[in-house]
Amino acid sequence: MMTRILIADDHDVVRSGVRTILEGHDGWSVVGEARDGKDAIAQAQATRPDIVILDYGLPLVNGVEATRQIRTRVPGVEVLIFTMHDTDSLVRDVLEAGARGFLLKSDAKQFLVSAVESLAAHRPFFTGKVSEALLETYLSRGAANESALSSREKAVVQLIAEGRTNKQIANILSISTKTVETHRALALRKLNLDTTAALIRYAIRNKLVEC
Repeated sequence: MMTRILIADDHDVVRSGVRTILEGHDGWSVVGEARDGKDAIAQAQATRPDIVILDYGLPLVNGVEATRQIRTRVPGVEVLIFTMHDTDSLVRDVLEAGARGFLLKSDAKQFLVSAVESLAAHRPFFTGKVSEALLETYLSRGAANESALSSREKAVVQLIAEGRTNKQIANILSISTKTVETHRALALRKLNLDTTAALIRYAIRNKLVEC
């Protein structure tokens, strides 16, 4: 059976390179490409792929939030997070969102085919600081640190840093403006910040947005 794959990355050259590698493999078909997280969610619903390769740093909706929505709306789909970073908090967030694959972009040439093969067989695949042996550890730990931002709060902070209004953020994340305001207030309180400018600086320092 053909394995259907969706690629989501905001860089054209990255999508092109990934597509070239994937389409060189018998039995694999790229059914779509997306430049941002909101488009990735829409295309996943429209094309019903077996695997979605998601850049963590997608505009509009980041890879973590996109993973959560795709896994909810397309049952059975496997998600491979494709990123330049492998911090502990990022890894925890993607696991909690439902991703079962994690691949550093620097490892793509060596491991992309293996990662897709594993996910096609519904087996997890991780590189970087995370191995399959650590999967249960991260899942069991969960969000133990109450002072850390939740993945939804991070999604809201990212969009604030991108210059989106509360109304735009609500539309992108499919939540109410009141909920956006609540997430913003919680993020400020958890981070001990008091201005939007400080929140934006936090987003830049922690790579929630690309400079």
